[in-house]
Amino acid sequence: MKKTALFILATAMAGLGMAQTKEPLPAYKNKNLPVATRVADLLKRMTVTEKAGQLNQLNGGAFTGPALNDAGQQAKMQMVREGKVGSMLNVIGSAETKAVQTIAVEQSRLGIPLLFGYDVIHGYKTIFPIPLAEACSWNLNQITANAGVAAKEASSAGITWTFAPMCDISNDPRWGRVMEGIGEDPWYGSLVSAARVKGLQAGLDNEHILACVKHFAGYGVVESGREYNYTDVSRVALWNKYLPPYKAAVDAGAASVMNGFNIFENVPVSASKYLVTDVLKKQWGFKGFLVSDWASFGEMITWGYAENEEDAALKAFKAGSMIDMESKVTFAHIPELVKQGKITERELDETVARILSIKFTLGLFDTPYKYNIDGREQSTLFTTAHRQEALRAAEGSIVLLKNNNQALPLQTSSKIALVGLYASSKEDMFDFWIAQGDYKQAVSLREGLEKAWGADKVSYAAGYQADGSANEALVNEAVTNAQAADVVVVNIGLSGKMAGEDRSLAAPEIPANQIALLKALKATGKKVVAVVSSGRPLVLTATEGLVDAIVYSWILGTESGNAIAHVLSGAYNPTAKTVMSFPYAIGQIPVYYNHYNTGRPKETDGMGNWYSRYRDIPREPLYPFGYGLSYTSYTYSNLQLSKTTKQKGASIQATITVANTGNYDGEEVVQLYLRDHAASLIRPVQELKGFQKIALKKGESKQITFTITDDLLHFYDATGAPVLEKGKFSVMVGGNSKDVQEATFELQ
Repeated sequence: MKKTALFILATAMAGLGMAQTKEPLPAYKNKNLPVATRVADLLKRMTVTEKAGQLNQLNGGAFTGPALNDAGQQAKMQMVREGKVGSMLNVIGSAETKAVQTIAVEQSRLGIPLLFGYDVIHGYKTIFPIPLAEACSWNLNQITANAGVAAKEASSAGITWTFAPMCDISNDPRWGRVMEGIGEDPWYGSLVSAARVKGLQAGLDNEHILACVKHFAGYGVVESGREYNYTDVSRVALWNKYLPPYKAAVDAGAASVMNGFNIFENVPVSASKYLVTDVLKKQWGFKGFLVSDWASFGEMITWGYAENEEDAALKAFKAGSMIDMESKVTFAHIPELVKQGKITERELDETVARILSIKFTLGLFDTPYKYNIDGREQSTLFTTAHRQEALRAAEGSIVLLKNNNQALPLQTSSKIALVGLYASSKEDMFDFWIAQGDYKQAVSLREGLEKAWGADKVSYAAGYQADGSANEALVNEAVTNAQAADVVVVNIGLSGKMAGEDRSLAAPEIPANQIALLKALKATGKKVVAVVSSGRPLVLTATEGLVDAIVYSWILGTESGNAIAHVLSGAYNPTAKTVMSFPYAIGQIPVYYNHYNTGRPKETDGMGNWYSRYRDIPREPLYPFGYGLSYTSYTYSNLQLSKTTKQKGASIQATITVANTGNYDGEEVVQLYLRDHAASLIRPVQELKGFQKIALKKGESKQITFTITDDLLHFYDATGAPVLEKGKFSVMVGGNSKDVQEATFELQ
């Protein structure tokens, strides 16, 4: 017994000695140390290959269950084990992301966690209105809330990073991706971009995800509206029109930025040192990381800018670009480029440090499964509260474009003839970017009307075919239904499938078979209300004269049918305003409110009108920027300035009275525009510089005041420096960019 006790004691002492000589915890694993210290320690331990791995992003898929037997998926997981992957995209669901993260954290040499990216553009499971429609709400708090719901749902599924918001200004509705953007105005687009970043990221807890500003920069200026096409932008236009929304999103704290597919000054933007290093990193002080768009590093070869993959990797890296999404050229060639001395290891460390810093800041090194809480995914997705938020967002995004003789709202006692394939097709209600949304769970217009009016008061006829071909039988059925009803509601437009990336259209207009249907319905003598579904502004000139009212419903997401029904019934009084001008004709595109004057703007010599014009159509859009009707009416009066001269550094107040002169309570978006009449660089004829969304009861009036400061008056030169010059300025206030009151002051 004594010998046994001595043996146990000796063994215990030996174990104690081993514990005392055990290697201390690596600094990068010590959560009590500053992030910078932990990053520096980890970089010292990483091989060049592992560092290159942090710049390598792979497309994922499924990695559990039967997928484990797939050789391609096994190869990807082996790369994760070897530290050759820093992030993945399209790995979906808490179980899948946890399975892959486990390999990265527990089976790789250094245990560096992965980021999981996914396109959460306007909702994850609960789908909100497309971003362009959402911007029409002019409700920044709602926009932030929408992004917050999307982040909460996505994060519950293990997603840590989304490729949004898109901050590209575009004037061209032919471009399919206008649906994903902010419209044509840089000032308002900046506010929307910042609001979306705030909603996605917030405090970067496990209910929020990393935002990604895209597509940097100037992607929305694609020539002829064709996806991935050539872009040509001057530096003056870049700084004054296209860069402001990106900067606002960066200033709001966005953790990442995505390169575009386009070029700037004939250099692919992934390799533009001016954009990435000079502007983004140096002038703006961006501390986050960049990611390419899908395979765009490799596409520099196709552009004719890089000779081969090694050349592409070198040019992208030297410009300051970082993570390579799926082209794999960075990971394949950076180790050799370092060996050749074309890239220094210090340069590589500085790049990789940005990515590691975000991973440490997210807490992934200390709690790698913080986004994989058991049961959270099931309890978070598609809740009643989230659907209510989506309903509010959808109601606020619907623009009333026409309402002759108070055709709307409709009486709930009315018998409705509902016409239109899209009114009953849930699949066509969803667009290209629906994440994990299920169209079968959405509310169609038909369901929304039947819920609001009762199924016995709503008859339905398809009216047209989606392929655009004529079908007399469908038209006759619609006419028969219309003749037996009090009012016709016809859902026209384009399928949501035609909105999004690679969805460019040469003719964004109402199809001919739908116009023929409208003519037949108008001939019945019944009141006709058009509900227009589309992911972009369409040419509605032919539609205008055939209907009594036009409700532009865009692509509204999960609660589409309920939201439209609430607007048609008057349960919700429309408040939305356009953020893109609606063209009068296709040949007018691009048409936008903040254009420049010309040297011959009006008749000057008795020889006729010499302004920039068309001989066959008006030069003005059909519906201007900032336009949208209500069921009530608003009157603007008595615009006054607090002074007629302004000193630099001082401010001026512009005050106007807005009255609700109609029969309904409502909300109005009061808009402030400015014009600099003469400057060292010509300025637009109008620039939005303020708005207030106000509630007015019927018969009520309010005095609205805007404060005009130097920040609203300056512009940028070609270097990005702000310029403020003396001279005459116009102040314009109204309910849209066209119908305004005007006053002037001098800046001294």
